[in-house]
Amino acid sequence: MITSIQGTLGSASPLRAVIELNGFGYEVHIPVTTAEKLPPPGALVKLHTLVIYREDSQALYGFATPAERDFFRLMIEHVTGVGPKVALSIMSRLSLPLLESAIRLGDINTLAKCPGIGKKTAERLVVELKSKVGATDLPGSPVSGDAAAGTGSTSHRDAVAALVALGYRGADADESIRRAVLALGPSATTEALIKRALS
Repeated sequence: MITSIQGTLGSASPLRAVIELNGFGYEVHIPVTTAEKLPPPGALVKLHTLVIYREDSQALYGFATPAERDFFRLMIEHVTGVGPKVALSIMSRLSLPLLESAIRLGDINTLAKCPGIGKKTAERLVVELKSKVGATDLPGSPVSGDAAAGTGSTSHRDAVAALVALGYRGADADESIRRAVLALGPSATTEALIKRALS
């Protein structure tokens, strides 16, 4: 099992990164939330990975933190109708703190707005994963040293909740706070994240 890959970032797009290692270029499928944290091409990068084997293919999926990788695995192993493509789409739309919060609270509307899933799949996510979330509820770690920012679960979640209370849609609030974390760093307080998002 390949649990991580570390090498030079050859190229990256919102859903794909190429990691160059020992003369090989490894294509890694990534969510947008991981792509946001990648360093510039040519820099050292480490991704936490999961290999998915199919009869006629194999694919490598990479994430900024072990917690994100483990949540991805939970979705594809425990939720009927959610394969790697749909799981990647969900994790591209919502950060892990917001995903776990939505599942714990049974927030079907937020989950159903993710591309590729409807109300029924959102309900299955809640039913199948509600008892399992929390095991992956760990603070995010950087993708690579000082080049990228991790996301602290508590401050991120609280900041998103505050924006939602101000009238933001859940996914929009989450995206604004993710950008604030990237700008201010993983140790930023909830208040600092909110101010940055509103500025």
